[in-house]
Amino acid sequence: MLLRPTTTDPDQLTATLRERGYAVLDAQGVCTLAGCTLAQLQELLPSWDDLPPDEYLKDGGRYRRRRHSCFVAEAGALTQAPHRAHWQPLEYNALHGGMQRWFAPMEPQVVAQPAWTRLLQSMGDVATAVKGPQPWYIEAHQFRIDTEGGIGRPTPEGAHRDGVDLVAVFLLARENIKGGETRVFQADGPAGERFTLTEPWSVLLLDDARVIHETTPIQPVDGPGHRDTLVLTLRAGGFQGG
Repeated sequence: MLLRPTTTDPDQLTATLRERGYAVLDAQGVCTLAGCTLAQLQELLPSWDDLPPDEYLKDGGRYRRRRHSCFVAEAGALTQAPHRAHWQPLEYNALHGGMQRWFAPMEPQVVAQPAWTRLLQSMGDVATAVKGPQPWYIEAHQFRIDTEGGIGRPTPEGAHRDGVDLVAVFLLARENIKGGETRVFQADGPAGERFTLTEPWSVLLLDDARVIHETTPIQPVDGPGHRDTLVLTLRAGGFQGG
């Protein structure tokens, strides 16, 4: 039996993040926050069927496909940054840190959709409400974890932080899989919670300085399956890696 998360009303999001360091919004909460409809968000989904393989997996796996693009949210405007490598220090990613990973950029027709702009701007507003007004450097990752090889690992690096200020993990699809349980732990204490995101366009929001997170491996049910997510990381002061 899947453990469902306790969801937060958008009006209580800032207070919940300040109190606990994480919160879950259901799809309607995401739509309210972003000022768009679920149908508009769903128009972004076909691009997840055209993600190139991740060629950097050090565990030798072939279970992850992804695209990556960067943006800056400032003063109510969203600007796409020139394409750049994704880089993390070893301190935050012991498996893939310290290396420049050049992933294919997001497709222009996806980035051009109004719902995309509203979604990222709303995450910038959340970060501002919690951390104060400033430019937010946003990295966007489209992920598909599949089970064609038997097991797919959403977080092969294990429980981790990302070295940013705010992380948003949107669950977009779960098809023919079991597993994929989300686990959130206090970075400096024993408290934690586990649950499984199942609703398309629900989101887990994390204050990255205060909590550690991971997602358990997925396995196939009745044939190959996959788990699709959109991960947004927001950081003050610039992108990681300069």
